[in-house]
Amino acid sequence: MIVVAGAGFVVVKNGSTGRRADLAAGYVAHVVCSCHYVGRRDMKSCATDFEPGMEIVRMENDPAAKRITAWVPLLAKHTATYTPEYGCALDAG
Repeated sequence: MIVVAGAGFVVVKNGSTGRRADLAAGYVAHVVCSCHYVGRRDMKSCATDFEPGMEIVRMENDPAAKRITAWVPLLAKHTATYTPEYGCALDAG
């Protein structure tokens, strides 16, 4: 049973669901980073900028590093960091 569940997870993560989760996590990280650190809006206000379907994406703010991390549990994770020279950019990885 564990092997079947593991194989199913690999298929989901590498299939279109996994690619969509990856895209959604990157989208949320970048949008919230730009909204909060460039636009200087509060986090609650930034959450209103999401496209429909983004409810599954979770996020965390690291004010000391000026970094937003967004993830879809078990599927994808992205971080966007603000720098004064370039604004917000997704971290490599």
